[in-house]
Amino acid sequence: MPGTLPPLDPDAAERRRITVIAYTREAVTETEGKTLEEALAAAGPGVRWINVDGADTGVLQRLGAHFKLHPLALEDVLGGPQRPKIERYADHYFMILHMLRLASARSPECDDEQVSVFFGHDWVVTVQERPGGDVFEPVRDAIRQSRGRVREAGADYLAYLLLDAVVDGLFPVLEAVSDHVEILEAETLKASPRSLQALQHTRHTVLALRRAIWPTREAIGVLQREESPLLAAETRTFLRDSHDHAVQALELVEALREILAGMIDVFLSVQNQRLNEVMKVLTVIATLFIPLTFIASIYGMNFKYMPELEWRWGYAWALGLMACSAIGMLTYFRRKGWW
Repeated sequence: MPGTLPPLDPDAAERRRITVIAYTREAVTETEGKTLEEALAAAGPGVRWINVDGADTGVLQRLGAHFKLHPLALEDVLGGPQRPKIERYADHYFMILHMLRLASARSPECDDEQVSVFFGHDWVVTVQERPGGDVFEPVRDAIRQSRGRVREAGADYLAYLLLDAVVDGLFPVLEAVSDHVEILEAETLKASPRSLQALQHTRHTVLALRRAIWPTREAIGVLQREESPLLAAETRTFLRDSHDHAVQALELVEALREILAGMIDVFLSVQNQRLNEVMKVLTVIATLFIPLTFIASIYGMNFKYMPELEWRWGYAWALGLMACSAIGMLTYFRRKGWW
């Protein structure tokens, strides 16, 4: 049924990590706990940012009860992968974002992780699919060191910073893919099967980037136009910057798509050209052997009375006739530009 969460996973507690950062203009407190209750009990006053790595049904149920989160939103958290989107409820917002990171430094392959973000009046909840590194460390450092206006603003500004971090995290991936495409451009002219496989793999990576960026841009535009007491007017102004970054990332993706499409066309053209060269050589060879085969078949007939059958120079005459035919045809092909 809609709004129903999957069954409890008994091993989820071992993978789960819950951290809470609570801050005011004067102070910051960071806590970590195995259970949501432990983390919330140790949190200080002010704006609270609860981050859950490796969420399960039990944690989401307690989060939903504590912050009165909508059941359909909770279902989308564990029902991934979902399309990036933003939804507004009575007293909170819900965003689904895709956090893309490079799987390795040597490969343009990207790791796609869904991040769910809830935010209300003085709280933000982020739910990540698995523990590990994320793109939010600059936001944590800004809170700890009181950089910018994050400690003076509300939860909506923190949600903006998280959204902006996800969007900015796309550019290192795009840069790595662009560098890889430049390398592939040189290899495409070789037209090897490995080049085509690399082109197709890179094309799938670019399509994954497009599927993540396009709806993210739309979601930021929707949030930017929202009129809500949960969103300050100044935060909506900052959202324009994130929207511009998303548009810029999307333009880079579209440019990469066009470049890859052109490279695939070049690859096929080079292969066709090579095939034409091979067919030209084979056609010339086959054409040369047509008169030679004709002459050989004439002198290979088993008749008793043939003009050159008992001639002393008959064999040399037949070979010379074949050679002259081949040389004459090659000369004709050369003059016509066929060879």
